Amino acid sequence: MNKPANSKPLLSFWEIWNMSFGFLGIQFGFALQNANVSRIFETLGGATDKLAVYWLAAPVTGLIVQPIIGYFSDRTWHPRWGRRRPYFAVGAILATMALFVMPNAPGLYLAIGTLWIMDTSINISMEPFRAFVGDNLPSSQRTTGFAMQSFFIGLGAVVASALPWIFTNWLNLPNTAPEGVIPASVKWSFYSGAVVFLLAVLWTVFKSKEYDPQTLASFSEGEQPVSYMGEAPGSPEAFSRRGRSQLISGAEVLLGGLLLTFFFYRWDVAGEVYILSGGLMLFGLLWVFSGGLQMRGRFENGFVTIMSDFQSMPKTMKQLAVVQFFSWFALFSMWIYTTSAVTRSIYGSDDPMSEAYNNGADWVTVCFAVYNGIAALVAFLLPVIARKTNRKFTHAFSLILGAAGLASIFVIQDPQMLLLSMVGIGFAWSSILSMPYAILTGTLPSDKMGYYMGVFNFFIVIPQIVAASILGFLLRRWFDGEAVYAMLIGGLSFVVAAVTTFLVDDKDYVRNQR
Repeated sequence: MNKPANSKPLLSFWEIWNMSFGFLGIQFGFALQNANVSRIFETLGGATDKLAVYWLAAPVTGLIVQPIIGYFSDRTWHPRWGRRRPYFAVGAILATMALFVMPNAPGLYLAIGTLWIMDTSINISMEPFRAFVGDNLPSSQRTTGFAMQSFFIGLGAVVASALPWIFTNWLNLPNTAPEGVIPASVKWSFYSGAVVFLLAVLWTVFKSKEYDPQTLASFSEGEQPVSYMGEAPGSPEAFSRRGRSQLISGAEVLLGGLLLTFFFYRWDVAGEVYILSGGLMLFGLLWVFSGGLQMRGRFENGFVTIMSDFQSMPKTMKQLAVVQFFSWFALFSMWIYTTSAVTRSIYGSDDPMSEAYNNGADWVTVCFAVYNGIAALVAFLLPVIARKTNRKFTHAFSLILGAAGLASIFVIQDPQMLLLSMVGIGFAWSSILSMPYAILTGTLPSDKMGYYMGVFNFFIVIPQIVAASILGFLLRRWFDGEAVYAMLIGGLSFVVAAVTTFLVDDKDYVRNQR
């Protein structure tokens, strides 16, 4: 007879504050990246219709790094530094160095390489933060915990996104520079962000505590483990059956990737879309390899565990995957193309050395600061709405507001009106950062919290890879390369995400209370 799980003690407001404060720094890094990297690439000679390809570092590094870091952080313990905090610190140190290097990259390809390093480092630091909430907070406080993270994400992004504008308008640093040189306002924004990133993450490292493995396990007693085909997930029988299933599924995915590649070749489709078909083939091969290992009885290794746990993910997680796919496809459309859309359709310039282009690019950073500010302000409003209605309605409503905000950029001609668009986007952003995670954590086994949080990131980065693969092609083929049409595509994607939210089962992880 299983004992009921012990309840984790409630944490105080300031304890939740301290454990979330590091996200202030992490978002400085992400916000500077999101608002300025396209500008840096174009300044260094990057083509607008290739921006999505240059940005592949962001989703690919997340796809690879986050589940690996989650897997190892689940298995890490140090008496002084804990379980997740060593990863916070290492990632912050590496990201800080990359932030100093990025605005000084002497050429386009070195800037792209630096983005790979920077995004990998940020992911190392960020991934355990989501599991940190699941580790330390009882179910009744998890929505508040993720809302606190959303608050710091919004607050950090407000300041970080506006830094180039602040340095130009308040400190009189130039926002233009000779050809191939990053403006001083952007450089000093990255330097400032690097310092804040490091200090904020170290605050959480030194001011927070973690439960040791024995205590954490005591809170998990009575959890009903995820089963596979009616068997314990770690039994040889389950691995054998899973191996056969993975061989078949992997072969199907591999074949699909090959057929898609042939279709692209036959119809002479642009080169970057091969990223999509190539990714399918790679995933199919990995699945076939994992299945083969299990069929041969070689299942006691991290690779097989990662692939098998992916196949056995909870039902709610699979449902949320669809919501996340369309939500993040919309966000990635916005991050890549807003600068180009605004500078061309509103400011009338596509020359990165012109004053009009740089004024438009600076205004985009202000707009990004506004939507992040809205996200911070509504972070604690969303849990209130969720209590009055439910979490699914709250998330769907926020996504619809985001769809309206993003699509409105297509028709706006007055830069000031873009601030109204950012209100809707801010609601969507705040909800995306909290509601899916609040729904998800209640369905996850505690001993795999870090890993599944990393896998959940698949459904953030896969849509980004898809966006990087097809957005440039779509704009060239059907929209004459006009970036503003990416805003419409993103708005439609938000609508699909909102509709699919209502199909999600929002219930906590099943526990045996007998």
